[in-house]
Amino acid sequence: MLDLLSNSLDILMFVGMCAGILIGFPVVFTLAGVAVIFAVLGVSLDVFDLNLLKALAPRVFSTMTNEVLLAIPLFVLMGVILERSRMAEELLEEMGKLFGGVRGGLAVSVILVGALLAASTGIVGATVVAMAMIALPTMLRYGYDKSLCCGVIASSGTLGQIIPPSTMLIILAEVMSSGYQQAQFASGKFSIETISVGEVFAAALIPGFCIVGIYIAYVLIASFLKPSLAPAMPPRDVQPLSQTLRHLGTVLVPPIVLIIAVLGSILGGITTPTEGAAVGALGALLLAAPRVIPGASPWPFRLTGLAVVALLLMRQFFDLRIGRSEIPTSDAVMIGLAALLSIVAGYGILVALLRFLRAGVLVPTLRSTLTVTSMIFAMMIGASLFSLVFRGLGGDARVEEFLTNMPGGETGALLFVMVVVFLLGFVMDFVEIAVIVLPITVPILLGMGMDPIWLAVLLAINLQTSFLTPPFGFSLFYLRGATPKSISTLDIYKGVIPFVLMQIVAMLVIYLFPAVATTLPRILFE
Repeated sequence: MLDLLSNSLDILMFVGMCAGILIGFPVVFTLAGVAVIFAVLGVSLDVFDLNLLKALAPRVFSTMTNEVLLAIPLFVLMGVILERSRMAEELLEEMGKLFGGVRGGLAVSVILVGALLAASTGIVGATVVAMAMIALPTMLRYGYDKSLCCGVIASSGTLGQIIPPSTMLIILAEVMSSGYQQAQFASGKFSIETISVGEVFAAALIPGFCIVGIYIAYVLIASFLKPSLAPAMPPRDVQPLSQTLRHLGTVLVPPIVLIIAVLGSILGGITTPTEGAAVGALGALLLAAPRVIPGASPWPFRLTGLAVVALLLMRQFFDLRIGRSEIPTSDAVMIGLAALLSIVAGYGILVALLRFLRAGVLVPTLRSTLTVTSMIFAMMIGASLFSLVFRGLGGDARVEEFLTNMPGGETGALLFVMVVVFLLGFVMDFVEIAVIVLPITVPILLGMGMDPIWLAVLLAINLQTSFLTPPFGFSLFYLRGATPKSISTLDIYKGVIPFVLMQIVAMLVIYLFPAVATTLPRILFE
């Protein structure tokens, strides 16, 4: 009996972790608590070496000092700032006027705004709630089907997880990079290659917008085949095109400029992901500052934006380092100009912060950022402890043996992992899956010769569906909290089913045509 228990501790440990999460116990404490309990059991049964836990401190230190992961709080801050700037309301209003005269036009507007917010904020909860409160009443007023409304809003809100910049993609890139290194070491290769956040961003860009296209095509085809699902707005409610385009341009240009600044600087190799995130947070601050106090002058922020752009360009063409022994005259002039531009930028940032403080927005914004960031990093630390104990009990060897002996070889192993991740998405958050399950399975899959960039995109789309799958899909919770009583939970579940199926179709396309995910990273980074 004791021998059977000793050989099954790793399985029981995983089951115990799932049970703790299902009964609602906080994930971080579940991971750490289960790990400690089974470590003690392992020691008492003489199947676990307690010295393995000495590796926990270096792992925690490595996580907290990882420069790439520093991009997470900066991107979260960027998203929270933009969410509080009421940008989503203006975009939805103007997009609705532009497409409302077409069958399904309001739904198309919601999808396009969701994609735009995904590339600028990346915060699922804020996007879903904002679109539910603003767009849902309008769609219902014009006779849209309840389920279609719910499906469009919930799925559009989740685009922030697959369209970069995305917190999920940063975490996934870190997991994939670590797994890729482990796979190369296991194969006896010590001159290792790695993958970067920029490569994962580039890989997810085209598939992300392909998913947007699939959503739009579904809405247009469904509304064409069954007009009652999504009728067009009556002509009297549709504004002239010239007036709509003028207003839309005013609302649309700032977020597009911010997206180009952040993604362009990262994908173009001008900045690291962390530096790009800092640019995004700064840009969001400057975009939102004129909105928090209506009527205030926007010029300090426009000048700051121009100063930052000038500094980025100067960095590319001149050596602005001041610690050199000899500085040519041309560089000295540019360094002086850069110092002046930095003062201008600093003034604008200070004014923006003061406006946020006066409007009572600064403290809630920072508190929200701190809460989300703390949750993510605490989960990573808890997962490190869980992973150490799980590996010490032989769990990784058991998983490797199981996957390598799967019928169908590499394809069978990949299919099994994708199905497991998909099913876990019904009951677990993407962060939990990314930091618990993927570090165990990814090195094995990569050891079979799979492309890490391609695999990262497949897993990213799969993880995105965890926001839509009942009963614990986060988008469904956010939507349920923002919808009127006339919409039932069943309406929400029925609405998201077609979009979950479209996600599966997108995964199948990426599987059959890997070039969709790998071409852009190859062009930009090789």
